[in-house]
Amino acid sequence: MDDRKFNFVGTRPIRPDGVDKVTGRANYGADFNLPGMLQGVVLRSPHAHARIVSIDTTAALALPGVKAVITAEDLPDLPTTATGGPESHVSFRDLSRNCMAREKALYHGQPVAAVAATRLESARRAAELIEVVYEPLDAVLEIEEAMAAGAPILHEDMRTGGMPGDLPDGPTNIASRIEFSRGDVEAGFAEADIVVERKFATPMVHQGYIEPHACVARVGEDEQVMVWCCTQGGFLVRELTAAVAGVEASKVKVIPSEIGGGFGGKTTVYMEPLAVVLSRKAQRPVKMVMSREEVFRTTGPTSGSRMHFKLGAKRDGRITAAWASVAMEAGAFSGSPAGAAAMTAFGPYKIPHTFIEAHDVVLNKPKVAAYRAPGAPMGAFGTESLVDELALELGMDPIELRLLNAVEEGDPTPVGPAYPRIGFKETLEEARSHPHYQAELGPNQGRGVASGYWFNAGMQSSANVSLHPDGSVVVATGNPDIGGWRASMALITCEELGVEYDQVRPLVLDTDSVGFTDLTGGSRTTVVTGGAIIEACAQIVEELRSRAAVIWGVEVDDVSWEEGRAVPRNGAARNEPLTIQELASQTGATGGPITGSASIVPPAVAPTFGTHICDIEVDPETGRSTVVRYTVVQDVGKAVHPSFVEGQMQGGASQGIGWALNEEYLYDAEGTMENPGFLDYRMPVASDLPMIETAIVEVANPAHPYGARGVGEIPIVPPLATVANAMRAATGVRMTELPLSPPRVLEALDPQG
Repeated sequence: MDDRKFNFVGTRPIRPDGVDKVTGRANYGADFNLPGMLQGVVLRSPHAHARIVSIDTTAALALPGVKAVITAEDLPDLPTTATGGPESHVSFRDLSRNCMAREKALYHGQPVAAVAATRLESARRAAELIEVVYEPLDAVLEIEEAMAAGAPILHEDMRTGGMPGDLPDGPTNIASRIEFSRGDVEAGFAEADIVVERKFATPMVHQGYIEPHACVARVGEDEQVMVWCCTQGGFLVRELTAAVAGVEASKVKVIPSEIGGGFGGKTTVYMEPLAVVLSRKAQRPVKMVMSREEVFRTTGPTSGSRMHFKLGAKRDGRITAAWASVAMEAGAFSGSPAGAAAMTAFGPYKIPHTFIEAHDVVLNKPKVAAYRAPGAPMGAFGTESLVDELALELGMDPIELRLLNAVEEGDPTPVGPAYPRIGFKETLEEARSHPHYQAELGPNQGRGVASGYWFNAGMQSSANVSLHPDGSVVVATGNPDIGGWRASMALITCEELGVEYDQVRPLVLDTDSVGFTDLTGGSRTTVVTGGAIIEACAQIVEELRSRAAVIWGVEVDDVSWEEGRAVPRNGAARNEPLTIQELASQTGATGGPITGSASIVPPAVAPTFGTHICDIEVDPETGRSTVVRYTVVQDVGKAVHPSFVEGQMQGGASQGIGWALNEEYLYDAEGTMENPGFLDYRMPVASDLPMIETAIVEVANPAHPYGARGVGEIPIVPPLATVANAMRAATGVRMTELPLSPPRVLEALDPQG
C-alpha cells in the first residue's frame, strides 16, 4: 500500500463548489424560501432554572398575522429509553425537552414556546405577548457545586449510571461515571522516582461556526414533511426531527443546504422539530433562523472541565503510572464527552499502570454538543502538561521523553485492543527535525510541545456512482460538505475510474435520493464514505470490463482495466484498448446505463496522532501573549487532497489556540451568559495568528485501500497543552486553568498584584 502510485489522489485541484461560494451563489440555510412561507420565532426562558407554572398564548394568537403558537403540549412526551444521534448521544426525552421546555426551564434561553406569523416583526411581537408564569429555582453553574451534597437538583429522577463509585444513592446531578484501568496504579507510583500531580480546569467554549442555525419546514396535505436546513447529517436530522415532532421518519425528507461551518455543533436539532410542528398547525411552510445571540446562549458548546491528573516516572524517563479523575459539564441534559476524554488522555503513551475515572455532570447551562474530537483536548491538556513537567524535572528534551514512551503497533489502546499500524513516533521524529524546533527564541518567548490521540469513527455510509454516455460521471453521497468533501469525492472517483477531474460531478443528496449515511463528523467521511465510493466504482469497472468483453467477443478474464481503459490481455492483443468514453457511448447497444451503488460499515477504523510546536511571546507588563510561530505535524495516512488536509490541520490548531488563550463562556450569578456575541466572545482572527505551518506524515492505514486516516479532529487535541507548555517556558510559571488571558497571566506572574 505504501508503494502504490496514484494519478489523482494526492493532487490539489480546486474544489467543485468553490466558485459558487466565493461569488455568493451558494445557498445556505437561511437562503431558502417557499411561497406562502411564515416566519418562526422562539420564546426563551429568562431564568436559568425555573418551574413552569403556566403558559397563556391567548394574546399572541389574537395578534393579526399570527398563524400558529406551540408549547411543549404540542409535542409528544417521549420516553427516556429511546436514544438517538450517532455522535451526540442523548435520549429522545432529553432532546425533546431541550427543543421545548416542559416541566422546568433548565438554562437561560431554553425554548418555552414558538410562534409562526406572516411577518417576522409580528412573530416577535406575538412571542412577547405569551404570558409565562415561572417559579424561579436556585441555579447550579459550577461542576464542583453541582456534584456537592445538597446541590440544587436539575432532574429529580436522575441517578448515576455507569460504573459504581463513591456516589450518592438518591437524586443527583452526576449522570454517569465510567473508568478505565490497567495494571496496579498504586504499585506503579511506588516504582516511580518522580511524581507530578496537578489540577486543571478548562472553560465551556463554542465551536464558533460562522453560519447560525436555520431551517425551513413544510408539511404537505399528504403529511409528507420536507426540511431544508444547515446540518452535518441529513439522516440524523430526519431521525431526530421525526421523533421530537411526532411523525414517522419515513415521511420526512431532509435536504441539507450548504453549511457555513459546524465542527460538531450541527450534529443535533434545535428548531427543526418546532418548524415542523408549526407548519403542521398553520398548514403553511415555516422558516426559522437563529440570531447570533441565540446561537451562543442556547446551542451546544463543548464542556467545561475540572480534572485532577498524576504521573509517575523513573529517572530514565520511563512513565510507570498515570492516574486521573475528570468531571465534565453536560449542560442541562446528560451527554458530555467525559468518556472520550478518559479514552484518549493516556492514549499516546506506553504506561503499564493506569487508572482514569470520568463523570458526566448536569448543570444549568445549555446542553453541550460535539466539538472536534470531543473531550480529547481537555484530557490531553492534563496529560501533556504533566509530561512537559516530567521532562523539566528529569532534564530531558520533551520530544525525546515522548519518543521514549510512545505507543506503537501492537501496544494496547486505553480501552484494551492493540493499536494497528500507527504513525505517532513518526510525528515526533518529524517535529524533532523540523526547522521550527531548532529555531532560536527571542526575549520573553517560550516554546511548547504537546501530542494528542484520537480514535476516529466508522459508522455507516452509502454512495451512488453513475456513468453518463459522454463519459462523464456523477458521484453522490449523503454527507454534507464541510471541509472540501466534494473534491475528495471527485478525486476518489477519478482514481478508480481513470476519468479526468473536470469530468466528475460530485453531489450531496437529500435523504430520499441516496442510501442511509451517517453524519459528516467523527473524522469518518473521506475514509468511510470514500470507501463506499471505491466499492461503487469497482462495480462500474467490472461492468465496463464485461461490456468490453462483449464488444471484443472474449471472456471477461481477458480484459483488464488500466487508467480509464479496457485493455486486452491473455492473448487478446489483436484488440485495441477501449477508453471509458468509448464504452460509455455504447451503453445503449451493450446493455443499458452503467451505475454502481455501495453501502458499507468499515470493519475497523484507524486512530491518528499529532504533535504540535508553539512559540509564544508574553508581555510581562500587560500579560498579553502573542503566538509567534506554530507548527502542526500529523499522521494522515494518505492525504487525498493535501490542501484540504492542511486546512483541517490549520483550522483545528487555530481553534485550539483560541480556546487556550482567550475563549470562554462567562456567566453572571443568575446563569445568564454575559458574552453572547463575537465582540465579547474573543475568538482569534487572522491578525491574531501567524501562518500556521504544517507537516504531513503519511503512515498508511492498513484498513483503507489508499491508507487514508481521518484528519478533521486530531488537530484540535494538542493545542491547549502546547500553548500552556509554551506559556510555562516563556514565563517560568505553570498555569493550569484556561484561558491564559492577559488578566490571568498577570495574576500568575505577580500573585500579590
